[in-house]
Amino acid sequence: MIKHFINLEWKQYFRSSYWQKSLGLNILLVFFAIYFTVGFLFFGFMLLPIIKKLYPEQDPFVVANSFMFFWIIIDLMMRFFLQKLPVMSVKPLLTLPIKRSTVVHYVLGKSALSFFNFLPLFAIIPFSIKLMGDGYETPMILTWMFTTIILVLIINFFNFIVEALSAKTELSFLPLIAIIGALYGLDYFNVLPIKSAIGGTLMTIANNPILILIPIGFLLLFYWYNFKILEDKLYLDSSLKSKVTEVKVAELSWTRHFGDIAPFMQLDLKLIWRNKRTKSSVFIMIIGLVYGLFFYPQPVYKDMVWLFPFIGIFVTGIFLINFGQFIPAWDSGYYKMLMSQNIKYEQYLRSKFILMVLSVGIMFVLSIPYVYFGWKILVAHFAAAIYNIGVNSHVMLFGGSFNRKKIDLNQRAAFNYQGTGAVQWIIGLPLMLLPMGIFAVVNWLVGFEAGIAVLILMGIAGVVLHKKLMKIITQRYLDSKYKMIDAFSKDN
Repeated sequence: MIKHFINLEWKQYFRSSYWQKSLGLNILLVFFAIYFTVGFLFFGFMLLPIIKKLYPEQDPFVVANSFMFFWIIIDLMMRFFLQKLPVMSVKPLLTLPIKRSTVVHYVLGKSALSFFNFLPLFAIIPFSIKLMGDGYETPMILTWMFTTIILVLIINFFNFIVEALSAKTELSFLPLIAIIGALYGLDYFNVLPIKSAIGGTLMTIANNPILILIPIGFLLLFYWYNFKILEDKLYLDSSLKSKVTEVKVAELSWTRHFGDIAPFMQLDLKLIWRNKRTKSSVFIMIIGLVYGLFFYPQPVYKDMVWLFPFIGIFVTGIFLINFGQFIPAWDSGYYKMLMSQNIKYEQYLRSKFILMVLSVGIMFVLSIPYVYFGWKILVAHFAAAIYNIGVNSHVMLFGGSFNRKKIDLNQRAAFNYQGTGAVQWIIGLPLMLLPMGIFAVVNWLVGFEAGIAVLILMGIAGVVLHKKLMKIITQRYLDSKYKMIDAFSKDN
């Protein structure tokens, strides 16, 4: 039966229109896979000499184990944000005489073959070979190597448990970050020696191979728990049960001051607040607001004035970036119906433009306390806000005309990449790097004030040319109207 599952998925993958449309993106992913594989191989072979150079008085094997704590927390965070449980189209299978347990075992087994599980091997195996070549006992190193491989699989299944438990909560990544931050803080301030405890445990298992049964036991426990979670959800009628929610109606009377675009703004605001995916664009503004605290308090960044506009664009434009990059895909579920109405497309786009502009103004006002770290930071944030309003808002709207991927608004909000395509990656170049590059060059050639002036003038130029730019953007959307209708009508 497993052979049939593999055959079905192989045909589904290569026969689907997704493969043909995303060929360039798949090639890019293969490139990144090769890049990281080579990087991990290089790291694995060079780790032993690096440790010997940095810690000449200590045992390299002990030092490597003492840093396993940091590898575990980084690996767990990367998996939580990037790795999803592999799925297959199981609904047709549930009507056939196939055991549910067989389907669940296949899905879990498929997750064990994830690239996230193979990537650490390209560092673990070369490092183990170097250790054995350096005179360490082969049985001890082999035991350690298999223990770390089991640890990789434990993290794999533990990640899915964390995702399952937090799937129904908004911004579910915050508890994970809080727990990891607390563990790191306890170790950093020597309250609880977690780093040395994990390192000592791995050394103990390496010296006593029989103890490898302990991590194997944890692996089986996590596998069983994942199995129970999936098996309980694998019913044909599980997706037919309707979810009853209370709808809170807001008047939004203040939007009437915006004239003929008020109805569209009201629809956008209701869409943002009533759906998980769009609601995250509002909550993530909090993260954007404190983004500067990662840089400005550090003395090393005080002289890097070329970085200030980049931070300012991110802080004041966090909503613009998160919401704007998926215009008009937010409306993909009813885009066909929307386009059949007698509405002016420019009004539809202007409502989204006004929302992005309002968010930039609000974020700039809230970021004014950053003046505590220097007046240049406040000026850079002001220039970044003007640039966001005049330039980046139009860039976002124009880039949206190339969106062809449907978005499911009911999916989890935190770090959901469904609906993301090549457009979102390409648009980041003029959005973030261009203003930073322009400012850096002018600041280097003339000075800080001149660089700020250039960004402000570019933003003002965008505001002055707003009507002409909107006509160009609107025409671009009208030209792509039926292509987007066709794309949003399909399951991407």
